[in-house]
Amino acid sequence: MNKRQLIRSATALACAALAAGLVQAQDFPPKKPVTMVVGFAAGGAADAAARLIAKKLGENVGQTVVVDNKGGAGGNIAHQFTAKGPADGSLLLFGSIGPLTIAPHLMKVGYDPFKDLAPVSGGVNFPNVLVVHKGVGAKTLAEFVALSKKPGAKVEFASTGAGSASHLAGELFNQQAKIDMVHVPYKGGAPALQDLLGERIASYFAAPPTAMPHVEAGKLIPLATTGPKRPAYLPNIPTVAESGYPGFEALNWYAFVAPGKTPAPILDRWNVEIVKVLNDPEVKKALEAHGLTPQPTTRAELTTFMKKEDAKWSAIVKERNIKAN
Repeated sequence: MNKRQLIRSATALACAALAAGLVQAQDFPPKKPVTMVVGFAAGGAADAAARLIAKKLGENVGQTVVVDNKGGAGGNIAHQFTAKGPADGSLLLFGSIGPLTIAPHLMKVGYDPFKDLAPVSGGVNFPNVLVVHKGVGAKTLAEFVALSKKPGAKVEFASTGAGSASHLAGELFNQQAKIDMVHVPYKGGAPALQDLLGERIASYFAAPPTAMPHVEAGKLIPLATTGPKRPAYLPNIPTVAESGYPGFEALNWYAFVAPGKTPAPILDRWNVEIVKVLNDPEVKKALEAHGLTPQPTTRAELTTFMKKEDAKWSAIVKERNIKAN
């Protein structure tokens, strides 16, 4: 092939790529209703956030966005479903920390978060709050750690399941505080909270909306929150980091991803629309009322964040020898 033919070939390929990109961009929004998959049952924090965002998203793009709850296996079922779903822009997943960066290090999940799913935008985040019942006898994190270090002490902490965000928050604290709390997994927040209130377990890294009504009623004592700073709705509860463990951070987070083969122009368009919704003052106010902080990002920022979280939690899984249920 001579030089002129090479130039013609390269030009033709460039034009074809540009045309394909334009066609893909014109396919937005999809001509059929969009499905937003949520890996947890209706009624929880993830579902509430997804429905708020989906409603506004549909209004903005002029297409129906339907929330589809596919609970089970800690959210992994929803992630498996999305990884194998249509890659035409009609399917989004409100993915979460567990299935995206923790579960793959504990079990065979049937998908690769970095190959079978494509990042779109960050969604929301919230810290856990470490709460204890009154019988524990600790009113501060320092007192709780001192109790945990007493000879023969067997202090338990509840979670919503092995590999969940609440479980890994406890294991990270075990590592940094050099204690050995015993992990007790539950099948959800409700049974964990019930046993804590019944004083059958000492502590629980709980979601604030779950725990705070009982704190306000004087039934539970909050020791610390697990985020990098105090959330605006919990100004009087110190963080673990400011209580003697600098750098401690264990946030729950949800992010938007799509099937891995979804064309980049469509992913870019969804990013623009989702970021617009998360920055909408009314949506932000509604999410914050649920104890959720909007976390809009670029696609590249989400990829970097997920890789950082993946490395962090895989190290904890190995060091603490965490196993799946």
